[in-house]
Amino acid sequence: MGRVIRGQRKGAGSIFKAHVKHRKGVPKLRNLDYSERKGYMRGLVKDIIHDPGRGAPLAVVEFRDPYKFRKRKELFIASEGLFTGQFIYAGKKAQLTTGNVLPLGSIPEGTLVCSVEEKLGDRGRLARASGDFCAVISHNTDTHKTRIRMPSGLKKVVSSRNRAVIGIVAGGGRTEKPLLKAGRAYHKFKVKRKCWPRVRGVAMNPVEHPHGGGNHQHIGSPSTVKRSTPPGRKVGLIAARRTGLIRGGRKEKLAEKE
Repeated sequence: MGRVIRGQRKGAGSIFKAHVKHRKGVPKLRNLDYSERKGYMRGLVKDIIHDPGRGAPLAVVEFRDPYKFRKRKELFIASEGLFTGQFIYAGKKAQLTTGNVLPLGSIPEGTLVCSVEEKLGDRGRLARASGDFCAVISHNTDTHKTRIRMPSGLKKVVSSRNRAVIGIVAGGGRTEKPLLKAGRAYHKFKVKRKCWPRVRGVAMNPVEHPHGGGNHQHIGSPSTVKRSTPPGRKVGLIAARRTGLIRGGRKEKLAEKE
């Protein structure tokens, strides 16, 4: 019996928990209420802030409370082009402008959107990373469903009542600049979680990893393992449908499906 391997230790939490101490809060759309379903609500962008561990900036938006005499501050994921002092409108009757929140059914085909709701009222689940967007492909007025293209290229059918923010998420092109040195990678992952540096299994001893040991760094057995493999042995290509290089045009196949 070998040592408890890294994959098993991660499941227990402990030092592998997310580093959330300095994070600014959970960015979501407004709670879906009567004002948004029938008309619109106006908000004012008070500030654009950095959230540690997140590539995209956040926008602090102040709305008037529809039920009490007070202001409510919401945290939105900032769409590209948003600025402080800008008015943004959330609701069915809002205009089609960058930063506004509308139901997918009110958005024309071909529009790029972000912070899309997966289910009605979940306040934005899809296309939230920096530079990400979904594209509205088509509407089905009979079933009240909308077909969208996800950032991965996959198509998804969601309810036309689900809301989305117009525009793409700010902070795009972040990954195009190389990190260049280990110190930058250290600070990048320090605010996220303990996942760097990552020691390869073949570089370990046999007691620490199923791929460890041997006179040369080699796996020594097939790297594919089945889904029911016990923890401690479940490393490598888990339940792989296929292995090896992907040959042929992946982009061409996606274009044909459209």
